[in-house]
Amino acid sequence: MTPPVIEALLVCQKKNIKGNDSCEYLLSSGRFLGDKVWQPHSCMMHKYKISEAKNCLIDKHIAFIGDSRIRQLFYSFVKIINPQFKEEGNKHGNIPFEDKIASVKVDFLWHPEVNGSMKQCIKVWTEDSVAKPHVIVAGAATWSIKIHNGSNEALSQYKMNITSIAPLLEKLAKTSDVYWVLQDPVYEDLLSENRKMITNEKIDAYNEAAVSILNSSTRNSKSSVKMFSVSKLIAQETIMESLDGLHLPESSRETSAMILMNVYCNKILKPVDGSCCQPRPPLTLIQKLAACFFTLSIIGYLIFYIIHRNAHRKNKPCTDLESGEEKKNIINTPVSPLEILLQSFCKLGLIMAYFYMCDRANLFMKENKFYTHSTFFIPIIYILVLGVFYNENTKETKVLNREQTDEWKGWMQLVILIYHISGASTFLPVYMHIRVLVAAYLFQTGYGHFSYFWIKGDFGIHRVCQVLFRLNFLVVVLCIVMDRPYQFYYFVPLVTVWFMVIYVTLALWPQIIQKKANGNCFWHFGLLLKLAFLLLCICFLAYSQGAFEKIFSLWPLSKCFELKGNVYEWWFRWRLDRYVVFHGMLFAFIYLALQKRQVLSEGKGEPLFSNKISNFLLFISVVSFLTYSIWASSCKNKAECNELHPSVSVVQILAFILIRNIPGYARSVYSSFFAWFGKISLELFICQYHIWLAADTRGILVLIPGNPMLNIIVSTFIFVCVAHEISQITNDLAQIIIPKDNSSLLKRLACIAAFFCGLLILSSIQDKSRH
Repeated sequence: MTPPVIEALLVCQKKNIKGNDSCEYLLSSGRFLGDKVWQPHSCMMHKYKISEAKNCLIDKHIAFIGDSRIRQLFYSFVKIINPQFKEEGNKHGNIPFEDKIASVKVDFLWHPEVNGSMKQCIKVWTEDSVAKPHVIVAGAATWSIKIHNGSNEALSQYKMNITSIAPLLEKLAKTSDVYWVLQDPVYEDLLSENRKMITNEKIDAYNEAAVSILNSSTRNSKSSVKMFSVSKLIAQETIMESLDGLHLPESSRETSAMILMNVYCNKILKPVDGSCCQPRPPLTLIQKLAACFFTLSIIGYLIFYIIHRNAHRKNKPCTDLESGEEKKNIINTPVSPLEILLQSFCKLGLIMAYFYMCDRANLFMKENKFYTHSTFFIPIIYILVLGVFYNENTKETKVLNREQTDEWKGWMQLVILIYHISGASTFLPVYMHIRVLVAAYLFQTGYGHFSYFWIKGDFGIHRVCQVLFRLNFLVVVLCIVMDRPYQFYYFVPLVTVWFMVIYVTLALWPQIIQKKANGNCFWHFGLLLKLAFLLLCICFLAYSQGAFEKIFSLWPLSKCFELKGNVYEWWFRWRLDRYVVFHGMLFAFIYLALQKRQVLSEGKGEPLFSNKISNFLLFISVVSFLTYSIWASSCKNKAECNELHPSVSVVQILAFILIRNIPGYARSVYSSFFAWFGKISLELFICQYHIWLAADTRGILVLIPGNPMLNIIVSTFIFVCVAHEISQITNDLAQIIIPKDNSSLLKRLACIAAFFCGLLILSSIQDKSRH
């Protein structure tokens, strides 16, 4: 264990750093989430790939100086760049490594003791004429303990030697990153006889000396030797797996090497899931303008509120002096649209400030996800029990009635949220079932919008604008505030595009609606031809990536659908569920046709069909549902399963619909618990990106450190309340911004078009300034 003296010295070192420096936490603290998953305190660690490591270290020189333990760290670091690099060569000599293509040079210099030899090596680099390494990793002590049999004189000499080296390291630290690796503990029971004098007590004494001397030479945070003390914590958990009691197992060395890579490369490459050592991104021009707008909205609402309150006080009932009775001076006036507008933007401004603080300001901690079966399945069981407990009778007993679809959206959204926060995407069977839930949401999009247009025949601009506003309002605001592209929130572009596809398919000549089709069956055939043409277009785009990318790479569509400079991500997302919206439309057409011809029995408590047919369909549905689950659970390759998913996902969706709706008693009840969440499912899906998860969904937001359960409870409560409030704000603003009067609506649309034109211009200016 680390002595209190060293801990106090390390704390003092942290206090010398101005602000909350996540690099210090990365270098000094953390814990294991699993056998091999290291979680730094307060931030997220990125796992660097070969290409990323080479890109970061291009034209760089890294030097490791020390004993056999530093040599181990050197090997693990080099294997991040070149996994085929073998641990060969003279163990007690220098070992070079160079990648000429990437122009990366990594050297190990054998200096097992802190003595004159190490000092001379370091002193050479301090000369102005000599090229200095960009990163220096040094450390040694166990050889001094071993050679001198753990004597106090050796410790005194170590202190003198490190005191003489400290100014040189300090000088190098002004231009290079210098790390002093504190000595890891040993497993004394496994030490050979010639190493028995290397005890943890001696190691602690040497570490205490190194920390106190190197800290005393520190002048400021920018020119100081950094203590690499985190390896001690890693070793405390894994040294028992050591083969000789002295050297760490390979997994521990790999963790330490990855920490070094994060310390140096995160500030260069800025990976999304590597929040350690990343500075807060500077505010863009659009973000500054948004901040000004929300600030003015808050001030405007406060002024409006004060004026309204004073007016209300003046209009309070007064007492008649003669009769002693109260008289009312004025009747309360209804809330004006201006007040609703200011109040909505005021609340939205405060909510967006919370979003920014959670996921951009480095104010709150972030942690990596770590999947276990219990972290996914136990919450699933818990919410299912709650959902079954809160059940009520439906207002109507039709197939997929409003309460039932809200319930369906609700439990699906809760399962998806648990899937995201638990990191269950690494478990393929769960991933495949979640893909069905996403497909089911899109199925409902096809079913719901087709049913509305088919029955109502309302193809007016007001309906289109209302739907587009409700779908996109929150995402557009987040794109501005969080500085993220539209395609980043992939699900909203997906449902938006599919809504427009449904609208165009049904609105184009000839417009075929239920009322017209009832008079002539020929129109049913015409609608089926329309759907067949839609299916043909979907198949063409699905198997013609070039044509798809050309369409969506056209300006200004490219500004909406590009991610990381191309539209491949959009093509992948669209293609993954390409048929399910069509399936939803087709199901709606068949169901409404059967309903119109009174083939279905939708009375309360009645089975949907005759008993024999109902039982047969239920049996087929259960078998189909289980067959899909067995297939999904046996998936071995994600790419192959994704290829089959668009064609087979509808099997489980239709099976669920039939199981849920054929029995009359099942169709007559719904879960009010799930339905409540279903009404705000879109807001829940979008808000999770920044105020429940963290680092754009790659990690977990930590509001309460050290208590994961309490943290989840608190962050979830805030997250759900915010999502509900945003849903209310969106509904209020939709009524004001999208009026029913066509002339007023056209004027608003012109203003909205001008707003987006301005946004595109500002975005182009920002992109040029970044490049």
